[in-house]
Amino acid sequence: MIEVQGLTKQYGEVRAVDDLTFTVKPGIVTGFLGPNGAGKSTTMRMILGLDTPTAGTATINGERYTSLKNPVTEVGALLDAGARHPNRNAANHLKWIAKSNGLPMSRVDEVLKLVGLSDVARKKSGGFSLGMGQRLGIAAALLGDPGVLILDEPVNGLDPEGIRWVRDLMKALAAEGRTVMVSSHLLSEMALTADHLIVIGRGQLIADTPTYDFIKENSRTSVIVRSEHLPEFATALQNEGIGFHEAVDQEQRPTLEIEDRSTDEIGALAFSTGVSLNELSLRQASLEDAFMEMTGHAVQYHAGEFPGGAHPAPGTPAEAAGGATASVAEPAGQTTTEEK
Repeated sequence: MIEVQGLTKQYGEVRAVDDLTFTVKPGIVTGFLGPNGAGKSTTMRMILGLDTPTAGTATINGERYTSLKNPVTEVGALLDAGARHPNRNAANHLKWIAKSNGLPMSRVDEVLKLVGLSDVARKKSGGFSLGMGQRLGIAAALLGDPGVLILDEPVNGLDPEGIRWVRDLMKALAAEGRTVMVSSHLLSEMALTADHLIVIGRGQLIADTPTYDFIKENSRTSVIVRSEHLPEFATALQNEGIGFHEAVDQEQRPTLEIEDRSTDEIGALAFSTGVSLNELSLRQASLEDAFMEMTGHAVQYHAGEFPGGAHPAPGTPAEAAGGATASVAEPAGQTTTEEK
């Protein structure tokens, strides 16, 4: 278990992490999310003893990382997949880690096979692609067969097969009772992977909740109705005091969009009024929708208009708006220059 209590990190006048408290429990995959500059990397570095907190504590199984007698067998971490000597091959990179930590050399071959790098074990890591480097970093994290894993952007650079493999791996490790904490900007992937979410913004805790609840509580769902008798059904909705708005689907067919209602309720109304429906579907919000709704105020950079005058969605980072002009958000003493 990872326990963070009142964790704070001050860099001069900038508070990168501000009184952060949360627990990462075993047996589930916990997603660690936040906009750029939220303090995620700083928090993970403090958990791993790489940065000293200004205040508060971060412990793993009740101990500080620096107090663990053989940390590689208790905690596996991937913060920077590029932290390796480019002239050292994949097998030797893992062998020196194993040797220095008293691990059997047989474990090197096991993890290379697990991550799919057995065929390039003798190849210099400096020639690896981004995805291969990620796999080698994951292999290093797994080398000591730890009970706790802390992974920062583990699917960065991986192809679809590799992304699915990492997802299945994290779920399998959690199912064994391990503690899995993973940070990622790929929200669609986190929606498929994470059972629980810890969301921070400008160094402060925003949410600590199951993924399903986070999406449900911070975004809306809507019922889509298509019928040859839309005017009649619109009248029935008005008579029941149910709000709606007109829309069109991808084939430009007229529809009605009804927010915050269930398909059961709308279907029952159509039946009772004798209106036949060609479509009755539920449009569910995504994790991205919920994330943008919840963290828009904590985004460090906000984009201007797109070419042609279109506006990006609220909370969209400047990097996503090609050619848009970015401006620094209002100062709140919480920004940091870290990448994530």
